[in-house]
Amino acid sequence: MKNYTLKLNSEYAGVFGTYWMYYGIISSFCSAYLLDMGYDNAEIGIILAVASVVSVFLQPVLANLSDMSKRLDAISVAGISTVIMMVMQVGLFIIKGKSIALWVIYVLLMAWELALQPLFNSLARRLSESGFKINFGICRAGGSLAYAIFTSIIGTFVEKYGTVILPRTGLAILALLLGMILLCSRTLKSAMEQKADAVAASGETVEPEKSEEISMSMFVKRNKLFIVLNVFIMILFFQNTITNNFMYQIVTGVGGTSEDMGRIFGVMAALEIPGLFFFNNIHKKFSCSTLLKFAAAAFVGKVLTLYLANSVFMVYAAHFFQLFSFSIFLAGIVQFINEIMERGEAVRGQAVYTTAITIGGVFANIVGGIILDVSGPKTMLLVSTILTVVGAAGVFLLVGKIDKKSENP
Repeated sequence: MKNYTLKLNSEYAGVFGTYWMYYGIISSFCSAYLLDMGYDNAEIGIILAVASVVSVFLQPVLANLSDMSKRLDAISVAGISTVIMMVMQVGLFIIKGKSIALWVIYVLLMAWELALQPLFNSLARRLSESGFKINFGICRAGGSLAYAIFTSIIGTFVEKYGTVILPRTGLAILALLLGMILLCSRTLKSAMEQKADAVAASGETVEPEKSEEISMSMFVKRNKLFIVLNVFIMILFFQNTITNNFMYQIVTGVGGTSEDMGRIFGVMAALEIPGLFFFNNIHKKFSCSTLLKFAAAAFVGKVLTLYLANSVFMVYAAHFFQLFSFSIFLAGIVQFINEIMERGEAVRGQAVYTTAITIGGVFANIVGGIILDVSGPKTMLLVSTILTVVGAAGVFLLVGKIDKKSENP
């Protein structure tokens, strides 16, 4: 079974890698693409915000399908979603320039891409529950590595050939993502069949572990502090949305280009890798609550440095904090949710966390776009810095108080 465990880890890393490459196309380069299509900053902000709202409704639908459906598991739901996205991606080939059709397609593509995040995060636990040890940090690091290499390359191509290359590249990556999902599904099926044969040959009987399925109202009742914590995480991630979706404006505001933006995204993702790769080792020495506090403080350092930046070099320097912020927070919150919640709550907990930062993204996209048109990147980054401090303070105050036993005596 060791061979299957190794294969599943590598294939799960491949799923993450291709997913984050597509994220680079549809989200990281969205401003460059939509500005080229004739939209202004405020309109781009509205597109991104509407996509986030649609995603908020779509995420629990996908989570419920993978949690409760007898025919569809997380891998199947992800595969079907990818096919739907491929069909929509073809629409970007046909539509040229600003239009209602482009608006609708882009909103739906971004919404579906965002909705897949908690599904892929929870997939590690699903695979582990099948008896295969999955290292989420290392697999997620593979996603960051793929993103780092891809955005560095695509930024250069966009600068040379224009944004016209983005739709076709996006379709190719979605096809690759579907292939990785199918490969992972096939390997898991073979592994489970071999495992079942081995159990049958030994004469042992294995009782399947049952998980409790709870309603959203019951989830909220059992996890009150976690819900409040996610309000502050929503505020904390305002800056993450701003720096991801409006990086083009930030970089060009200090004299940079789309090529610089691609390289900055590459550096940013590369700096996430150590934290993700070594998270399990770090977690052996520090609790998740301590790591989440540390990462929140690093978010403040990053956005403050971006606000003070007056050159492309300073924008690069600000992303040094990525080494301690996003990667540690991401792996930390996934592990934190697994530690404080019952087995049946896992996917719902991931969905609540992702929904929180998505709702924060709605506000960030609308406000960010308006501020950019009215006052420019500096004011946008000042507002981001203030909100990040508030969000970090909430994380410091609440994260250590969350205790599953105290909430469920």
